[in-house]
Amino acid sequence: MMTTPAILPINTALISVSDKTGIVEFASFLASHGVRILSTGGTATSLRNAGIEVTDVSDVTGFPEIMDGRVKTLHPHIHGGILAKRDNPDHRQAMQAHEIDGIDLVVLNLYPFEQTLARTADIDALIENIDIGGPAMTRAAAKNHEFVGIVTHPDDYQHVCDAITEQGGLDGAMRRKLAQKAFAMTARYDQMISGWLDSITTDQKSSDGLPSELHLSAPQTMSLRYGENPHQKAGYYTLDTQTACVGNARQIQGKALSYNNINDTDAAFRLASEFSAPTIAIIKHANPCGVATADRLADAWQGAFEADPVSAFGGIIAMNRPLDSDTAQQISAIFSEVIIAPDADEQALEILSAKPNLRVLLTGGMADPAAPSMAIRSVAGGLLVQTADNGQLDDSAMKIVTEKHPSDAEMADLKMAWRIAKHVKSNAIVYVKDQISVAIGAGQMSRVDSCRIAAQKAQDMARHYDWPAPRTQGSVVASDAFFPFADGLLAAIDAGAGAVIQPGGSMRDDEVIAAANEAGIAMVFTGMRHFNH
Repeated sequence: MMTTPAILPINTALISVSDKTGIVEFASFLASHGVRILSTGGTATSLRNAGIEVTDVSDVTGFPEIMDGRVKTLHPHIHGGILAKRDNPDHRQAMQAHEIDGIDLVVLNLYPFEQTLARTADIDALIENIDIGGPAMTRAAAKNHEFVGIVTHPDDYQHVCDAITEQGGLDGAMRRKLAQKAFAMTARYDQMISGWLDSITTDQKSSDGLPSELHLSAPQTMSLRYGENPHQKAGYYTLDTQTACVGNARQIQGKALSYNNINDTDAAFRLASEFSAPTIAIIKHANPCGVATADRLADAWQGAFEADPVSAFGGIIAMNRPLDSDTAQQISAIFSEVIIAPDADEQALEILSAKPNLRVLLTGGMADPAAPSMAIRSVAGGLLVQTADNGQLDDSAMKIVTEKHPSDAEMADLKMAWRIAKHVKSNAIVYVKDQISVAIGAGQMSRVDSCRIAAQKAQDMARHYDWPAPRTQGSVVASDAFFPFADGLLAAIDAGAGAVIQPGGSMRDDEVIAAANEAGIAMVFTGMRHFNH
């Protein structure tokens, strides 16, 4: 009786790939080592055009491809060659009786369903990009990895070549790892298809509009040194390869990203994406410490930095415009952890290269703050899932509830403060003046405390920089949720706010409105809350 081979020699390989990256070179290497190559369709054509000898799968099965290629590899001569246990006498006898040749290596990737989904909603096109034979052969080879190698990603071609060159074949550890990657690929593939069907099938959703079942499959694309603290392990797992975000960004320079870097940079980038005019957002510990909008990116940087120069030190910087040399020159004057931008010019990158530890990420675009998505958080025993907070300001829903109306300049500042408050940990209070955040109160158990802490910080900065008055004087203020009592509003008024934006909806709205009227300030209700825990 044969035993599981310590090293699996490769005599016959079946190759059928949609992503043909590196496949000609890989197949050429296999052929040069005496490997018989079986193939189908476009892959066979590509290999033949490169001068590589190929045996058509139809020659092995004795049956032509039919139904536009939907049926070609689902045949005992293929699956028997993959699934046969070479150390099982009954299996060997069946192979001999039915003239089934063993297949030692399967090289597969699947129809591009994910890429098709990213570019079209056409159901027929998506259905035709659901692979059937590919997953079946992949799973068969992965199941029988004792006797078969399965390669599902071009990144592994060189590893296989090295193993054949150095040891004459694939050892057990490599076959097992390749099998794990293969099952991960088919799991993710099925999850994408299931998720798409769920999204277009109303009766399969639960009553709240969320998926009736949540299937997640995400490859680890970054191994991180540790988590929030050194005793925690961490990694980054990719769910979406198409969206402009931290995980899909191109890192130009700097040290590897940490868990906290990714978390904070994501918060900064999503905040900067809320604005259409040139905007800079500086983040520390997932909360903004300075945000500014201006006609020029360099001016936006100056405003964001001056909003809180102390906290800006060691911060994460996000912008919604390509980084230019003037802005890069100013940013390089302080220590920062990460810069994320949609792009950067060559001169800006040259300036930043003088700080080799500074991480510079280019995303190729901005996030869509209104795009529908899900927010997922782990809790003991399960997952909390909600639709993402993609709520946007609606002018038609905004309601001025005070006798005084905000001026045009105040209204512009109120809208900016509201967009920032959406990204501040609750309870959130944001003061804005002239399109610059001048004080932020975040994460307090009491809303009035957030108002006072922000105001106190503004006073401390005025003393430190010898300003004639805190910058909250003449500002506007946003609250992410309603004022339950007038005390928080009064604290904001004491700090110098002349206009307020908040959701409204408190049992004491009349009391709060009366306090605003008595102080002679304007107040706007949005009807939408933005808790961010």
